[in-house]
Amino acid sequence: MKIVIFEDEEPASRRLIKLLNEINANVEIVSVIDSVRSGKEFMSQNKNFDLIISDIRLADGLSFEIFKSYPVKLPVIFSTAYDEYAIEAFRNNGIDYLLKPVKREELKSAIQKYENWFSDSTSGVNYDALLQTLLQEKKGFQKRIVIRFADTIKTVEIEDAAYFFTENKINNLCTFGGESFIVDHNLDELELMLDPSVFLESTGSLSLILKQYKK
Repeated sequence: MKIVIFEDEEPASRRLIKLLNEINANVEIVSVIDSVRSGKEFMSQNKNFDLIISDIRLADGLSFEIFKSYPVKLPVIFSTAYDEYAIEAFRNNGIDYLLKPVKREELKSAIQKYENWFSDSTSGVNYDALLQTLLQEKKGFQKRIVIRFADTIKTVEIEDAAYFFTENKINNLCTFGGESFIVDHNLDELELMLDPSVFLESTGSLSLILKQYKK
């Protein structure tokens, strides 16, 4: 099994390699890549591998940028410290989504999932169906959301969000304090991420509004 790793933290990549070798003695690490730029260069020149294990936030951006530039049909196991990218991950051939620090048994389960689904080279995976299944299995709802603020990244607690709206194709979050932030998720994704008992889609407009905010 030939594996490519996208990871910009050396301790994390070393631990991942150690766990992989413990789980499967036949694992071959083709390359460890620490940036979007290097990832794009690698993907443009190499196709001879079976599986990708990818962090989402690399040194110079999100790993999704690599897959948008060089779409792959290979499965991807995502490994990240952030839980808000799950939907986007499964839309980029993700077959599992592991939160850091990666636990040995969770990684073993993800590798087993790959082996079960891809042992027959003629069979494929319905990623749309997989996404829906994983979303249904996902426990709980989003507690906080990562937003871009100036040149930094910060988190906003969902309980502080008054509503979400789309304007000029840009998705925004507005807090009860009147602050507004751009969010990376579209409203369809937010609808899956947020607790439906608290949020609802307002009639006649592209917004998700807190029930108590509408009272």
